[in-house]
Amino acid sequence: MPVVHQKNGTTYSIRLLPLGGYNLFSRPPEEDEEGEDATPFAPPPRKTVLFPLAVGGRKFEEATAWQRFFVTLCGALMNFVLGIAVLLVLVLSQGRTGSTTVADFGENSQSAAVLQRGDTILQIDGKPCWTVYTLSGAFDGTEKTHTMKVLRGGEVVSLPAVTVAPTLDENGNVLYGTDFRVASQRMSAKNAAALTGEMFRYYSGAILGGFWELFTGKAGVEELSGPIGTVSAVSQAVRYGWRDALSLMALLTINVGIFNLLPIPALDGCKLLFLLWEALTGHPVPERAQGFVNTAGMVALLWLMLLVTMQDISRFL
Repeated sequence: MPVVHQKNGTTYSIRLLPLGGYNLFSRPPEEDEEGEDATPFAPPPRKTVLFPLAVGGRKFEEATAWQRFFVTLCGALMNFVLGIAVLLVLVLSQGRTGSTTVADFGENSQSAAVLQRGDTILQIDGKPCWTVYTLSGAFDGTEKTHTMKVLRGGEVVSLPAVTVAPTLDENGNVLYGTDFRVASQRMSAKNAAALTGEMFRYYSGAILGGFWELFTGKAGVEELSGPIGTVSAVSQAVRYGWRDALSLMALLTINVGIFNLLPIPALDGCKLLFLLWEALTGHPVPERAQGFVNTAGMVALLWLMLLVTMQDISRFL
């Protein structure tokens, strides 16, 4: 049974499989055969509001362009809300997390010539270092010299040349991207919020980067996965553990939100462009034009879905 909560005429629910988000519009009762309403309904008078936050007492199609724009946008944004909630659960489940404070150095560490134990790294190459994720993301596993700002003894110190080398194993493989270690810290509300935001930024950036590579031709359609491939990935994540399953769930949910906001015909991104045009000009895009664009987009999406599904099947044969 879904978890349901009602407030101000809107029903909020969490379904059995909380993957993705959407808005479902209820309609006022239609007239019966005698011409009378099955349930008495008197829509309130329209009010001219530039950015209204509700569509109350009338059909969705009768709402203003800004109202329809906002409601359509919120349907897609619910994917991000769910994704952030899942990432927050993952972060809170860690109990402790890495900090940006230097705790120790590896053998023959080059960074030890400049850095000191207890230094809290604030910036690397001019970019703020908020969490252990931004810290690790600043190093690519090769020996490089960086500029840093650290908090040392209560004072901000600029370090113009800090050479950081990776830590290698006995076979020369990279174990860590740095030759220093950071201290762990207990999870706090501030750390949890920062880590959740950083993970959301990382996931979103990776997804947008994938779409960009697909659009520019750097990645091919053969690298996409359809429903069968997604189910296979989910089943594998479940076998690895609940944390991997939640991580994949967050990735898929954020992916759905971003994909739905792309200006592709038949998706919410294209609908938002139509509604924005109507809101700014006062004239809707002709229904014939909207129908043609959305139909063409739907055909293209169905063709793409069929293509990636056939690819998924061929991978398992």
